[in-house]
Amino acid sequence: MTNAQPVKVARIYMRVSTDAQDLARQEAIATSARAAGIYVAGIYREKASGARPDRPELLRMIDDLQPGEAVVAEKIDRISRLPLEDAEKLVASIRAKGARLSVPGIIDLSELAASAQGVARIVLESVQDMLLKLALQMARDDYEDRRERQRQGVALAKTSGKYTGRKEDTSMHGRIVALRQSHCSIAKTAELAGCSVSQVKRIWKIHQEKLSEGALL
Repeated sequence: MTNAQPVKVARIYMRVSTDAQDLARQEAIATSARAAGIYVAGIYREKASGARPDRPELLRMIDDLQPGEAVVAEKIDRISRLPLEDAEKLVASIRAKGARLSVPGIIDLSELAASAQGVARIVLESVQDMLLKLALQMARDDYEDRRERQRQGVALAKTSGKYTGRKEDTSMHGRIVALRQSHCSIAKTAELAGCSVSQVKRIWKIHQEKLSEGALL
């Protein structure tokens, strides 16, 4: 919670990009928040790219937000790796609920701005917006840099004949299929399998297509 001003009520958002990663490190956020006397109204966890605007848990959190609450995350890139214009729309949707971001690395001037008047308030609000915009752009730049390094690595591996493509997580696929065959809902399957709703839909669709192909043979 470094550099983040104390808040009374918070909703905590945790995110990792892939199924191979886990959220264990980010779980400490909730412990720290409660230790600081903050009431945690909800914790939202998901495995999805921060460059996607349609993350189910992120959207559910925004829908749940109440005026005066704060959105707490480990870093700004947990909230967004979207292009700046889309990232600002995301932040605007949080602010439109009367809530604010409380993220380490971003100085929160909202309380100072609220108590200031005239030019001082305008300056504080402008500085806050500038700092947030800078952080959002840096998160996007880091995402683009990672993608470029990955692209270069794949190209080099292909050139040397060592590229075999991304390996499928067969154990994950098996869990999803088994849960769906047990009549678990898509949302419940995603929760139990530790993956995103979109992954469940994609893998279940592939499974059904294979069954259809087998029936035609």
